[in-house]
Amino acid sequence: MKTNNRLLTIMLTVAMTLTAIGVTLTATAASKGKAEALFKEKTFTFGEIPEKGGKVTHEFEFVNAGDANLVIVDATAECGCTRPEYPAAPVAPGAKGVIKVTYNPIGRPGSFDKTVTVKTNGNPRKIRLKIKGYVKP
Repeated sequence: MKTNNRLLTIMLTVAMTLTAIGVTLTATAASKGKAEALFKEKTFTFGEIPEKGGKVTHEFEFVNAGDANLVIVDATAECGCTRPEYPAAPVAPGAKGVIKVTYNPIGRPGSFDKTVTVKTNGNPRKIRLKIKGYVKP
C-alpha cells in the first residue's frame, strides 16, 4: 500500500509541475507583443535615368508600429541588377529603419519594374517593395 501511495504522490507532483509550466508558458506567450513594419511607401518611381549615370538608390523608410522588436529576417530582389540592404539589428518599438534598394541600369535600357521581398518576424511577415523607372540609353 505504501508503494501505491508513493507512486500516487509522485504522479500528482509531476502533474502539478507540468500544469504550472503550461500556465507560465501560456502567460509568457500572451504577454509578448507583436512587431509591425509600417512603410511610408511601398513603390518608388525613379522616372527617367541615364544608363551611363551609374547606380541609383532609394531608401524605403519604415517604423516599427508594434510593441515588440522588429527583426528584418531577409530582403531579396528578383534579379542581380537590384540589391537591397536592411538593418541587421532589431528595430525597437516606435523606432525607424530603412530598406535601401540600389538598381544598376548599365546594360539595361528601357523600362524596369523590380520587386524586393522583405521578410520580418512581425506583421505582415512578407512585404513587397517596388522600384520602377525608365533607363535612357
